[in-house]
Parts: sequence; C-alpha cells; structure tokens
Amino acid sequence: MKNILLAVSGLSPQVITETLHALFHEGKQAHAAHVITTRTGKDSLLAGLFDPQVPRIRDLLADFGLSADQLDFCPANIHCIRNAGGKETDDIHTQEDNEDLLRLCLELAFRFTREPDTAVWFLVAGGRKTMTSCLTLAAQLYGRPQDRLLHVLVSPEFENCRAFWYPPKTPVMVELRDEKGQPFYKDTQYARIQLITIPFVSVRDQLGPLLDQPRAPAELMQALIREAPRVLTVNLADAKLIYGNTELDMHPARLALYAFFAEQKKNCRLDRTCDGCNACYPDATQILEGEGIGRMYERIPGGRLAGEMSDTGITSLNRENFQSYKSKIRKDLLRTFGPAHIADLEIASSGSRPDTRYGILLDRNRIRMEW
Repeated sequence: MKNILLAVSGLSPQVITETLHALFHEGKQAHAAHVITTRTGKDSLLAGLFDPQVPRIRDLLADFGLSADQLDFCPANIHCIRNAGGKETDDIHTQEDNEDLLRLCLELAFRFTREPDTAVWFLVAGGRKTMTSCLTLAAQLYGRPQDRLLHVLVSPEFENCRAFWYPPKTPVMVELRDEKGQPFYKDTQYARIQLITIPFVSVRDQLGPLLDQPRAPAELMQALIREAPRVLTVNLADAKLIYGNTELDMHPARLALYAFFAEQKKNCRLDRTCDGCNACYPDATQILEGEGIGRMYERIPGGRLAGEMSDTGITSLNRENFQSYKSKIRKDLLRTFGPAHIADLEIASSGSRPDTRYGILLDRNRIRMEW
C-alpha cells in the first residue's frame, strides 16, 4: 500500500515537517507528500523545505533511518491554486479564489484515490480555514475505507515558533516567546507533537459513475440530492435563493432582478402549462421602464438605502448593464446549482431582436416568493 500525504498549507510550512515527524514517530511510512497552497505559500514552502543549504526534509528522514528516495516530495509536488487563466493565486480573497481552491482539492483527491493500492492521508492542519474546509469536503466525497483525515497538534509554546520545524533526534535550544512576548529558551526535547485522526463520513459510494473523471463541485453535490421535484424559493428577506436543498446567497442587485422575473412567472394566470410557454415573458421595454425591479430591490435589507444613494446600477437599468447583470446571475446559478439545472433557472431570452423577451423557464408551480 502506497501512503500519500495530501495537505493544505499557508505561510507556515512547519506543519508539513511536524506532521511527517509525527507519522514517522508512530511508525507510519509516508511514501509521497503533496501540498496545496497559494503562490505566497509556495514561496514559503520552497524557502523552508527545499533550501539546499538547510536540507530539513533530508535531515528529518535521516533521524528515522530513512533515505531521501523513500519519500517522494519535491517542488513539483507543490500544487499552487490557479485561476481560470492559469495565473497563480496570491491569496484566497474572493469567492472565485475559493472555487479555484475547491476545484484543485477535488482534482487531486480524485487523482490520488483512483488506484486501489493507495491510502490518502488528508492533512487539514495548515492554511486558512477555507482551505481546511475544502480539503475536508474532498475527503468526504472521494475518501475510501483506507483513507484518513488528519490534524496535528503541537505544544503551544512551540506552535508559532518560526525556528521550530520538528524535534530533531539531537535536541537543540530554540528561542520562544511567552504570553507577554518576552523571549525565553527551551530545549526541543520538550516539544510534543500529536497526530489526531478525525472521523469523517464518506459519500463516495453514492457518486457512482461520476467517479470516472474529475467533476465540478456543483455536479458532485447535485448527485447527492435526489428529491424531486425541486422548488425554487426566492427569499428577499435573507437575500438568497433556495433550490431543492441548496442555497445561494446573492448580491442584492442581482437578486432584485432575478426576483422580478420569478414573480413574473409565478403570477402568470394563463390557463396552460408552462412547458415551452413564454407568453408571460416581458420585453426589454417592460423590464427597463417598469417599477418591478426597484420594488423588489426595496424589499431586500439595505436595498432602499442603496437605491436612494445611487442613480446608477439596478434601479437605473439600460440595455447594456441588463445583459451584464443577466450574465453574472447565470454564473451564480451555474456555480451553485450546476449545469443540470441551469436551463430551468437562468434568465433566458426568446425571440429575435427587436422583439426579444426574457423569462425563467421553470414551472410557475415550483416557484415560491418570500419576503
């Protein structure tokens, strides 16, 4: 069995050496290590673990009688988060950054759990909280009986010490800081590193045929939701959409526009089914010159004040920014609810210019408005 350590790390690469030390100390052989991080995190890992003048990984292995070729860990095993254009992410600041992170976690989890003769140890001790959350989700989706979710605990006084990487076989004195920030020295023989195994519930068996290739997060999540038919709830009070068991927190301006179209469909009184019907779709003039969007915006917390303070944006739509809003809403829906439902939920167009009309395809009986 090949044991693979898959970790997330931020600006403290010590978590990798501390974990490897704890594993080796417990007699658990890691055969390979891979780390998910940001660009700044990659720089920290390269400087801290792969400086030829300070061969920390080689020295750690030597302390346990292991040679360098017994652990596959090199700069190529550092996986940097990248955006859709391939640019490395400096830090996780936005929703898009987090989506790129989650996609990378899922891709690597899929890759390393494909072979039956591997065991993946998912380490969630490093990096930002969102990094540990994304890797935990990847473990839940792809984890097998032989895989583990791990955390590592270090003696508090050593935990934030930049000079401490692990307790070496030959103890050394390191400078620490007390609660008041005053320096003091302590021998590394007193450092304690504890490896914690965290229970997790795997849903891998429920993914079935989706395991044949890497999948988008929304597609994997939707595969686990089997209730039907799904109801769309437009909740203006909480500024969110709920479709089935999945929630989407929306920007107020986008939600106001979407709620306008949802209400148009919900209030349709034509004596016919919604299947293939677009009779209730408004045209551009009705959308841009009516008061329906502004009325929706005022029902969203903070919407009235924002509307009074601005003469641009959602309360002053024109044809150009309407298309921009519509495109952003589609991206929100696609990201959260997945490609299988986008046709029902998006603001679609019908007819050719200048007679184009717009609306939501979803059946009116499956739409609920709340405010």
